[in-house]
Amino acid sequence: MVSGLSSQPQSGSNELRVHWNSPLSGQRKASGKYQVGQLDFDEIVEFAQEADSLGVDSLLMGIGFHMPDPLPMLGALVRETKRVKFLLAYRPGLLSPTLFAQVVNTVSWMSDGRISLNLVAGTSPAEQAYYGDFLAHDERYARSNEFLDILHRFWRNETPLSFEGDHYRIKDAQIGLGYKGGGRPEIYISGASEVAQQTAVDHGDCWLRYGDTPEGMAAAAKSVLTQGGRVGTRMHVLARESREEALADLAELMGNPDEEHRKRIAAAVASSDSVAVKTSFQLADSAESDWISPMLFSGAVAYRGGPALCVVGSYEEVAAYLYEYKAAGVSEFIFSGWPTQEEMRIFYTRVLPLLRRHERAG
Repeated sequence: MVSGLSSQPQSGSNELRVHWNSPLSGQRKASGKYQVGQLDFDEIVEFAQEADSLGVDSLLMGIGFHMPDPLPMLGALVRETKRVKFLLAYRPGLLSPTLFAQVVNTVSWMSDGRISLNLVAGTSPAEQAYYGDFLAHDERYARSNEFLDILHRFWRNETPLSFEGDHYRIKDAQIGLGYKGGGRPEIYISGASEVAQQTAVDHGDCWLRYGDTPEGMAAAAKSVLTQGGRVGTRMHVLARESREEALADLAELMGNPDEEHRKRIAAAVASSDSVAVKTSFQLADSAESDWISPMLFSGAVAYRGGPALCVVGSYEEVAAYLYEYKAAGVSEFIFSGWPTQEEMRIFYTRVLPLLRRHERAG
């Protein structure tokens, strides 16, 4: 793992950490289209404030052409909340590493250090081209490694900093405002390829990948865990008082699917060079009647992508199943729901206490 000062998790080291996805893309229905072309920021503030009161660890601030940019919203949200952290998803290549470090350091002071980073190399050559980026998959990760190397040097106060690589060249760089407290943010690296895993081990704190069964996660995570890294996964969850109620709500959420949206997603997947995207859709395609396991529903992946693999069941069933991931080496979850604020409330008030009980007993 990378050396140097780190902003370490504040929760108990033996407890699973549970983050939630901020609703930037307007996901309200499992099989419907995204809500684009508008931004209800008051709704996002309300969501963040409830997450704050519920004790959510971090809110993922996603990135994508169909969503508003997370950076300006994060700057506002840290002033509307007190405790919840914000996990900023961003792509190397959009900003210079010097400017990016300056922005992150500034937010660390605005928020008393409530920022962490989810660096993603990019999943779609077509979308990357929207922003003037034409690097292939492995070259994007090579650039990410240079980007992260420079960031770590800034946070170790190795200034004035000069760097000359294949993707970045800076000379005698200095930043007047360091990271608050002299540390750095936690760094999460997303991806399913070997190069993504190695980037997480070399420059990050936690490797993130889309969901799988506990057995599948254990096999995929072995290399990272062996090298001392943490492992997290990104999924949906739907928990109700009884399994029958959960299945009934799932059927309603999947009703009247938008098939044109599904076709657009399929076309995007076909043109993607992301191992994570390809793997998640292959996993969903292998499912029997849209169920990868009795607890893991894959039917929404065709409409929502890899994060839409969904744990479904009663409160106790969901808690028990999530505890199985701990034995598989997973230490963190990033969840979403449909609609996400109501599901967040259900999870943190009804499911998480049961999950903590399993951890104490275990």
